[in-house]
Amino acid sequence: MKIIDGIPVWGDPVDEGALSQIKTCAKDADHAALMADHHLGYSVPIGGVVAYENFINPAGVGYDIACGNKAVRLDIPAREVKSKIHKIMDEIYKKISFGVGRANQEDVDHELFDDDAWKMEPAKTLKQKARAQLGTVGSGNHYVDIFTDEEDRIWVGVHFGSRGLGHGIASHFFNVLGSKDSIDAKPMLASVNSPVGADYLQLMHLAGKYAYAGRDWVCERVAKILKANIVEEVHNHHNFAWKENHGGGDLWVVRKGATPAFPGQKGFVGGSMGDISVIIEGVENNFANESLYSTVHGAGRTMSRTKAAGKKRGGKRTGGDVSREMMENWVRKKNVVLRGAGTDESPHCYKRLPEVLEQHAGTIRILHTLTPIGVAMAGADEFDPYKD
Repeated sequence: MKIIDGIPVWGDPVDEGALSQIKTCAKDADHAALMADHHLGYSVPIGGVVAYENFINPAGVGYDIACGNKAVRLDIPAREVKSKIHKIMDEIYKKISFGVGRANQEDVDHELFDDDAWKMEPAKTLKQKARAQLGTVGSGNHYVDIFTDEEDRIWVGVHFGSRGLGHGIASHFFNVLGSKDSIDAKPMLASVNSPVGADYLQLMHLAGKYAYAGRDWVCERVAKILKANIVEEVHNHHNFAWKENHGGGDLWVVRKGATPAFPGQKGFVGGSMGDISVIIEGVENNFANESLYSTVHGAGRTMSRTKAAGKKRGGKRTGGDVSREMMENWVRKKNVVLRGAGTDESPHCYKRLPEVLEQHAGTIRILHTLTPIGVAMAGADEFDPYKD
Protein backbone atom coordinates (compact mmCIF):
# COMPACT_ATOMS: atom_id res chain seq x y z
CA MET A 1 0.00 0.00 0.00
CA LYS A 2 1.19 3.50 -0.78
CA ILE A 3 -0.23 6.94 0.04
CA ILE A 4 -0.65 9.18 -3.03
CA ASP A 5 -1.81 12.73 -2.34
CA GLY A 6 -3.28 11.52 0.94
CA ILE A 7 -5.15 8.61 -0.64
CA PRO A 8 -4.31 4.98 0.30
CA VAL A 9 -3.69 3.05 -2.92
CA TRP A 10 -3.15 -0.68 -3.31
CA GLY A 11 -1.85 -2.24 -6.52
CA ASP A 12 1.15 -1.90 -8.77
CA PRO A 13 1.20 -0.43 -11.34
CA VAL A 14 -1.29 2.27 -10.44
CA ASP A 15 -3.93 3.01 -13.08
CA GLU A 16 -3.60 6.75 -13.67
CA GLY A 17 -7.19 7.13 -14.89
CA ALA A 18 -8.58 5.50 -11.76
CA LEU A 19 -6.21 7.53 -9.58
CA SER A 20 -7.41 10.75 -11.18
CA GLN A 21 -11.02 9.76 -10.53
CA ILE A 22 -10.47 8.89 -6.87
CA LYS A 23 -8.62 12.19 -6.35
CA THR A 24 -11.72 14.01 -7.62
CA CYS A 25 -13.93 11.94 -5.31
CA ALA A 26 -11.65 12.59 -2.32
CA LYS A 27 -12.26 16.35 -2.49
CA ASP A 28 -15.78 15.91 -1.10
CA ALA A 29 -15.32 12.69 0.86
CA ASP A 30 -14.29 12.08 4.45
CA HIS A 31 -12.18 9.15 3.26
CA ALA A 32 -11.17 7.60 -0.06
CA ALA A 33 -9.07 4.60 -1.09
CA LEU A 34 -8.26 2.40 -4.09
CA MET A 35 -8.11 -1.39 -3.96
CA ALA A 36 -5.52 -3.38 -5.95
CA ASP A 37 -7.96 -4.37 -8.72
CA HIS A 38 -8.78 -0.73 -9.49
CA HIS A 39 -9.46 0.59 -12.95
CA LEU A 40 -11.48 3.30 -14.66
CA GLY A 41 -15.22 3.42 -13.91
CA TYR A 42 -18.12 5.82 -14.36
CA SER A 43 -17.35 8.91 -12.23
CA VAL A 44 -16.00 6.70 -9.41
CA PRO A 45 -13.32 4.11 -10.26
CA ILE A 46 -13.92 0.38 -9.97
CA GLY A 47 -12.09 -0.68 -6.83
CA GLY A 48 -12.85 2.66 -5.24
CA VAL A 49 -13.94 3.16 -1.62
CA VAL A 50 -15.39 6.54 -0.63
CA ALA A 51 -16.95 7.39 2.73
CA TYR A 52 -19.08 10.26 3.98
CA GLU A 53 -20.48 11.23 7.37
CA ASN A 54 -23.82 12.52 6.10
CA PHE A 55 -23.88 12.03 2.34
CA ILE A 56 -24.54 9.25 -0.15
CA ASN A 57 -22.82 8.98 -3.53
CA PRO A 58 -25.06 7.16 -6.07
CA ALA A 59 -22.27 7.16 -8.67
CA GLY A 60 -20.11 5.31 -6.15
CA VAL A 61 -22.67 2.54 -5.96
CA GLY A 62 -22.95 2.71 -9.74
CA TYR A 63 -25.47 1.67 -12.35
CA ASP A 64 -25.44 -1.99 -11.35
CA ILE A 65 -26.62 -1.47 -7.78
CA ALA A 66 -25.77 -4.44 -5.54
CA CYS A 67 -23.70 -6.24 -8.11
CA GLY A 68 -22.00 -8.99 -6.17
CA ASN A 69 -20.75 -12.54 -5.89
CA LYS A 70 -22.18 -15.69 -4.43
CA ALA A 71 -20.43 -19.04 -4.08
CA VAL A 72 -21.99 -22.26 -2.83
CA ARG A 73 -20.39 -25.60 -2.04
CA LEU A 74 -22.31 -28.69 -3.13
CA ASP A 75 -22.34 -32.24 -1.79
CA ILE A 76 -21.84 -33.92 -5.17
CA PRO A 77 -18.53 -35.80 -5.76
CA ALA A 78 -16.16 -33.88 -8.02
CA ARG A 79 -15.42 -36.99 -10.12
CA GLU A 80 -19.09 -37.20 -11.04
CA VAL A 81 -19.20 -33.57 -12.18
CA LYS A 82 -15.92 -33.78 -14.08
CA SER A 83 -17.03 -36.90 -15.93
CA LYS A 84 -20.00 -35.09 -17.48
CA ILE A 85 -18.88 -31.46 -17.39
CA HIS A 86 -19.68 -30.83 -21.08
CA LYS A 87 -23.26 -32.00 -20.64
CA ILE A 88 -23.62 -30.03 -17.41
CA MET A 89 -22.41 -26.81 -19.01
CA ASP A 90 -24.81 -27.34 -21.92
CA GLU A 91 -27.66 -27.73 -19.43
CA ILE A 92 -26.63 -24.62 -17.48
CA TYR A 93 -26.49 -22.60 -20.67
CA LYS A 94 -29.94 -23.86 -21.58
CA LYS A 95 -31.62 -23.46 -18.19
CA ILE A 96 -30.01 -20.19 -16.98
CA SER A 97 -30.75 -16.97 -18.89
CA PHE A 98 -27.80 -14.88 -20.04
CA GLY A 99 -28.05 -11.53 -21.82
CA VAL A 100 -31.17 -9.33 -21.78
CA GLY A 101 -34.11 -11.70 -22.23
CA ARG A 102 -35.30 -14.80 -20.40
CA ALA A 103 -34.47 -17.91 -22.39
CA ASN A 104 -35.70 -20.52 -19.92
CA GLN A 105 -39.31 -19.25 -19.59
CA GLU A 106 -39.37 -20.15 -15.89
CA ASP A 107 -41.46 -17.92 -13.67
CA VAL A 108 -39.38 -16.63 -10.78
CA ASP A 109 -41.31 -14.98 -7.95
CA HIS A 110 -40.20 -13.72 -4.56
CA GLU A 111 -41.63 -12.17 -1.41
CA LEU A 112 -39.54 -9.03 -2.04
CA PHE A 113 -42.18 -7.94 -4.57
CA ASP A 114 -44.46 -7.21 -1.59
CA ASP A 115 -42.06 -4.53 -0.29
CA ASP A 116 -43.63 -1.07 0.10
CA ALA A 117 -40.65 0.46 -1.72
CA TRP A 118 -42.18 -0.70 -5.02
CA LYS A 119 -44.74 2.12 -4.60
CA MET A 120 -41.96 4.70 -5.01
CA GLU A 121 -40.66 6.26 -8.20
CA PRO A 122 -39.04 4.88 -10.26
CA ALA A 123 -39.49 1.41 -8.73
CA LYS A 124 -43.20 1.21 -9.52
CA THR A 125 -42.52 1.70 -13.23
CA LEU A 126 -39.69 -0.86 -13.13
CA LYS A 127 -41.52 -3.59 -11.20
CA GLN A 128 -42.77 -5.56 -14.19
CA LYS A 129 -39.32 -5.52 -15.81
CA ALA A 130 -37.80 -6.59 -12.50
CA ARG A 131 -40.20 -9.54 -12.25
CA ALA A 132 -39.26 -10.62 -15.76
CA GLN A 133 -35.52 -10.35 -15.11
CA LEU A 134 -35.26 -11.92 -11.65
CA GLY A 135 -32.81 -14.81 -11.89
CA THR A 136 -31.24 -13.68 -15.18
CA VAL A 137 -27.48 -13.24 -15.27
CA GLY A 138 -26.95 -10.59 -17.94
CA SER A 139 -23.76 -10.20 -19.96
CA GLY A 140 -20.37 -8.48 -19.79
CA ASN A 141 -18.30 -9.90 -16.95
CA HIS A 142 -21.26 -11.68 -15.34
CA TYR A 143 -21.02 -15.45 -15.12
CA VAL A 144 -21.94 -18.83 -13.71
CA ASP A 145 -18.88 -20.97 -12.93
CA ILE A 146 -18.24 -24.45 -11.59
CA PHE A 147 -15.09 -24.97 -9.52
CA THR A 148 -13.18 -27.56 -7.56
CA ASP A 149 -11.35 -26.55 -4.39
CA GLU A 150 -8.12 -27.79 -2.80
CA GLU A 151 -10.01 -30.76 -1.33
CA ASP A 152 -11.57 -31.59 -4.72
CA ARG A 153 -15.02 -30.42 -3.65
CA ILE A 154 -17.49 -28.76 -6.02
CA TRP A 155 -18.42 -25.08 -5.79
CA VAL A 156 -20.70 -22.95 -7.94
CA GLY A 157 -19.93 -19.25 -8.25
CA VAL A 158 -22.07 -16.48 -9.77
CA HIS A 159 -21.50 -12.79 -10.42
CA PHE A 160 -24.24 -10.31 -11.33
CA GLY A 161 -26.41 -7.60 -9.79
CA SER A 162 -29.81 -5.94 -9.91
CA ARG A 163 -30.16 -5.90 -13.70
CA GLY A 164 -32.60 -3.35 -15.18
CA LEU A 165 -34.00 -2.47 -11.78
CA GLY A 166 -30.69 -1.15 -10.48
CA HIS A 167 -29.90 0.58 -13.76
CA GLY A 168 -33.29 2.32 -13.74
CA ILE A 169 -32.96 3.44 -10.11
CA ALA A 170 -29.43 4.74 -10.69
CA SER A 171 -30.40 6.58 -13.88
CA HIS A 172 -33.34 8.23 -12.12
CA PHE A 173 -31.23 9.60 -9.27
CA PHE A 174 -28.36 10.64 -11.54
CA ASN A 175 -30.93 12.72 -13.41
CA VAL A 176 -32.47 14.15 -10.22
CA LEU A 177 -29.03 15.16 -8.92
CA GLY A 178 -27.97 16.64 -12.25
CA SER A 179 -25.07 14.24 -12.81
CA LYS A 180 -23.18 14.77 -16.05
CA ASP A 181 -23.03 11.89 -18.51
CA SER A 182 -19.25 11.69 -18.48
CA ILE A 183 -16.84 9.07 -17.22
CA ASP A 184 -14.80 11.78 -15.49
CA ALA A 185 -17.74 13.71 -14.05
CA LYS A 186 -17.50 14.80 -10.43
CA PRO A 187 -19.91 12.65 -8.36
CA MET A 188 -23.08 14.43 -7.26
CA LEU A 189 -23.90 13.81 -3.61
CA ALA A 190 -27.17 13.76 -1.68
CA SER A 191 -27.54 14.34 2.04
CA VAL A 192 -28.79 11.18 3.73
CA ASN A 193 -31.17 13.42 5.68
CA SER A 194 -32.73 14.92 2.55
CA PRO A 195 -35.80 13.44 0.80
CA VAL A 196 -33.67 12.57 -2.24
CA GLY A 197 -30.98 10.87 -0.16
CA ALA A 198 -33.48 8.96 1.96
CA ASP A 199 -35.38 7.80 -1.13
CA TYR A 200 -32.17 6.67 -2.82
CA LEU A 201 -31.09 4.64 0.20
CA GLN A 202 -34.49 2.94 0.44
CA LEU A 203 -34.43 1.98 -3.24
CA MET A 204 -30.76 0.97 -3.08
CA HIS A 205 -31.70 -1.52 -0.37
CA LEU A 206 -34.60 -2.77 -2.50
CA ALA A 207 -32.16 -3.39 -5.37
CA GLY A 208 -29.89 -5.15 -2.86
CA LYS A 209 -32.66 -7.55 -1.86
CA TYR A 210 -33.42 -8.13 -5.53
CA ALA A 211 -29.79 -8.90 -6.39
CA TYR A 212 -29.51 -11.33 -3.47
CA ALA A 213 -32.70 -13.07 -4.55
CA GLY A 214 -31.46 -13.42 -8.12
CA ARG A 215 -28.12 -14.89 -7.12
CA ASP A 216 -29.84 -17.22 -4.66
CA TRP A 217 -32.16 -18.49 -7.40
CA VAL A 218 -29.38 -19.11 -9.92
CA CYS A 219 -27.22 -21.00 -7.40
CA GLU A 220 -30.20 -23.11 -6.35
CA ARG A 221 -31.08 -23.77 -10.00
CA VAL A 222 -27.56 -24.95 -10.80
CA ALA A 223 -27.60 -27.20 -7.71
CA LYS A 224 -30.87 -28.65 -9.01
CA ILE A 225 -29.29 -29.29 -12.44
CA LEU A 226 -26.47 -31.16 -10.70
CA LYS A 227 -28.98 -32.97 -8.43
CA ALA A 228 -26.95 -31.78 -5.44
CA ASN A 229 -27.53 -30.00 -2.13
CA ILE A 230 -25.99 -26.71 -1.02
CA VAL A 231 -23.92 -27.29 2.13
CA GLU A 232 -22.09 -23.95 2.43
CA GLU A 233 -22.58 -20.50 0.96
CA VAL A 234 -20.72 -17.18 0.81
CA HIS A 235 -22.57 -14.11 -0.42
CA ASN A 236 -21.67 -10.43 -0.68
CA HIS A 237 -22.35 -7.22 -2.61
CA HIS A 238 -19.48 -5.16 -4.01
CA ASN A 239 -21.46 -2.20 -5.47
CA PHE A 240 -23.24 -0.88 -2.40
CA ALA A 241 -23.19 1.55 0.54
CA TRP A 242 -23.21 0.58 4.21
CA LYS A 243 -23.51 2.64 7.38
CA GLU A 244 -20.49 1.56 9.42
CA ASN A 245 -18.61 2.68 12.49
CA HIS A 246 -14.98 3.61 11.88
CA GLY A 247 -12.77 5.37 14.39
CA GLY A 248 -15.61 5.91 16.81
CA GLY A 249 -17.92 7.59 14.31
CA ASP A 250 -20.49 6.48 11.74
CA LEU A 251 -19.74 6.77 8.04
CA TRP A 252 -21.64 5.86 4.90
CA VAL A 253 -19.04 3.65 3.19
CA VAL A 254 -19.56 3.33 -0.54
CA ARG A 255 -17.73 0.44 -2.20
CA LYS A 256 -17.67 0.22 -6.00
CA GLY A 257 -16.11 -3.03 -7.12
CA ALA A 258 -14.75 -3.51 -3.60
CA THR A 259 -15.62 -6.23 -1.10
CA PRO A 260 -16.28 -5.60 2.61
CA ALA A 261 -13.83 -7.69 4.64
CA PHE A 262 -14.32 -7.15 8.35
CA PRO A 263 -12.59 -9.64 10.68
CA GLY A 264 -14.32 -12.99 10.27
CA GLN A 265 -16.40 -11.85 7.28
CA LYS A 266 -16.18 -14.20 4.31
CA GLY A 267 -16.20 -13.19 0.67
CA PHE A 268 -16.04 -14.78 -2.77
CA VAL A 269 -13.56 -13.08 -5.11
CA GLY A 270 -13.55 -14.19 -8.74
CA GLY A 271 -10.64 -14.27 -11.15
CA SER A 272 -11.00 -14.42 -14.92
CA MET A 273 -12.42 -17.42 -16.81
CA GLY A 274 -9.04 -19.13 -16.99
CA ASP A 275 -7.71 -18.39 -13.53
CA ILE A 276 -8.40 -19.29 -9.92
CA SER A 277 -11.00 -17.66 -7.70
CA VAL A 278 -10.94 -17.63 -3.90
CA ILE A 279 -13.02 -17.72 -0.76
CA ILE A 280 -11.50 -15.18 1.61
CA GLU A 281 -12.00 -14.04 5.18
CA GLY A 282 -11.19 -10.61 6.58
CA VAL A 283 -8.71 -10.41 9.46
CA GLU A 284 -7.82 -7.66 11.91
CA ASN A 285 -4.98 -5.65 10.39
CA ASN A 286 -2.90 -2.48 10.57
CA PHE A 287 -4.38 -1.02 7.39
CA ALA A 288 -8.03 -1.02 8.48
CA ASN A 289 -8.09 2.77 8.91
CA GLU A 290 -6.93 3.14 5.32
CA SER A 291 -9.08 0.45 3.67
CA LEU A 292 -12.11 0.73 5.97
CA TYR A 293 -12.01 -3.07 6.05
CA SER A 294 -12.31 -3.35 2.27
CA THR A 295 -10.60 -5.55 -0.29
CA VAL A 296 -10.75 -6.47 -3.98
CA HIS A 297 -13.79 -7.87 -5.78
CA GLY A 298 -11.91 -9.54 -8.64
CA ALA A 299 -8.69 -9.53 -10.61
CA GLY A 300 -9.20 -6.15 -12.29
CA ARG A 301 -9.03 -5.27 -15.96
CA THR A 302 -5.81 -4.34 -17.76
CA MET A 303 -7.36 -3.96 -21.22
CA SER A 304 -10.53 -2.14 -22.26
CA ARG A 305 -13.36 -4.03 -23.92
CA THR A 306 -12.90 -2.16 -27.19
CA LYS A 307 -9.15 -2.77 -27.28
CA ALA A 308 -9.70 -6.47 -26.64
CA ALA A 309 -12.66 -7.15 -28.95
CA GLY A 310 -12.31 -4.29 -31.44
CA LYS A 311 -15.10 -2.21 -32.91
CA LYS A 312 -18.20 -3.63 -34.52
CA ARG A 313 -18.61 -2.67 -38.18
CA GLY A 314 -21.12 -4.18 -40.57
CA GLY A 315 -22.04 -6.94 -38.14
CA LYS A 316 -18.41 -7.99 -37.60
CA ARG A 317 -15.83 -7.02 -35.02
CA THR A 318 -12.46 -5.84 -36.29
CA GLY A 319 -9.24 -4.53 -34.82
CA GLY A 320 -9.29 -6.31 -31.47
CA ASP A 321 -6.08 -7.35 -29.72
CA VAL A 322 -7.54 -10.67 -28.51
CA SER A 323 -8.80 -13.28 -30.94
CA ARG A 324 -11.31 -16.03 -30.21
CA GLU A 325 -8.52 -18.53 -30.83
CA MET A 326 -6.31 -16.88 -28.21
CA MET A 327 -9.08 -16.99 -25.63
CA GLU A 328 -10.07 -20.58 -26.38
CA ASN A 329 -6.44 -21.75 -26.31
CA TRP A 330 -6.02 -20.22 -22.84
CA VAL A 331 -9.06 -21.89 -21.32
CA ARG A 332 -8.34 -25.19 -23.10
CA LYS A 333 -4.86 -25.32 -21.52
CA LYS A 334 -6.53 -24.75 -18.15
CA ASN A 335 -9.02 -27.59 -18.84
CA VAL A 336 -11.98 -25.21 -18.60
CA VAL A 337 -15.17 -25.95 -20.54
CA LEU A 338 -16.43 -22.60 -21.82
CA ARG A 339 -19.92 -21.67 -22.95
CA GLY A 340 -20.50 -18.25 -24.50
CA ALA A 341 -18.24 -15.25 -23.64
CA GLY A 342 -16.65 -12.64 -25.83
CA THR A 343 -12.97 -11.89 -26.27
CA ASP A 344 -13.44 -8.76 -24.13
CA GLU A 345 -13.71 -11.19 -21.19
CA SER A 346 -10.65 -13.26 -22.12
CA PRO A 347 -8.05 -13.84 -19.38
CA HIS A 348 -5.73 -11.68 -21.52
CA CYS A 349 -7.79 -8.65 -20.39
CA TYR A 350 -7.28 -9.21 -16.66
CA LYS A 351 -4.59 -9.11 -14.02
CA ARG A 352 -3.60 -12.38 -12.39
CA LEU A 353 -5.63 -12.78 -9.22
CA PRO A 354 -2.83 -14.22 -6.98
CA GLU A 355 -0.73 -11.13 -7.69
CA VAL A 356 -3.65 -8.83 -6.88
CA LEU A 357 -4.42 -10.68 -3.64
CA GLU A 358 -0.78 -10.45 -2.60
CA GLN A 359 -1.13 -6.65 -2.58
CA HIS A 360 -3.64 -7.08 0.27
CA ALA A 361 -1.60 -9.63 2.23
CA GLY A 362 -2.18 -9.37 5.96
CA THR A 363 -5.69 -7.94 5.58
CA ILE A 364 -7.41 -11.10 4.34
CA ARG A 365 -6.98 -14.85 4.72
CA ILE A 366 -7.53 -17.23 1.80
CA LEU A 367 -9.78 -20.05 2.99
CA HIS A 368 -10.26 -21.90 -0.29
CA THR A 369 -8.68 -21.74 -3.73
CA LEU A 370 -11.20 -22.49 -6.47
CA THR A 371 -10.10 -23.84 -9.84
CA PRO A 372 -12.64 -23.43 -12.68
CA ILE A 373 -13.74 -26.45 -14.67
CA GLY A 374 -16.77 -24.86 -16.33
CA VAL A 375 -17.57 -21.25 -17.23
CA ALA A 376 -20.81 -19.87 -18.72
CA MET A 377 -21.28 -16.27 -19.86
CA ALA A 378 -23.42 -14.39 -22.36
CA GLY A 379 -22.40 -14.72 -26.01
CA ALA A 380 -19.85 -12.45 -27.66
CA ASP A 381 -22.29 -9.98 -29.22
CA GLU A 382 -25.09 -10.23 -26.66
CA PHE A 383 -26.11 -6.63 -26.01
CA ASP A 384 -26.96 -5.83 -22.41
CA PRO A 385 -27.32 -2.21 -21.24
CA TYR A 386 -27.29 -3.27 -17.58
CA LYS A 387 -23.77 -4.67 -17.29
CA ASP A 388 -21.07 -2.96 -15.17
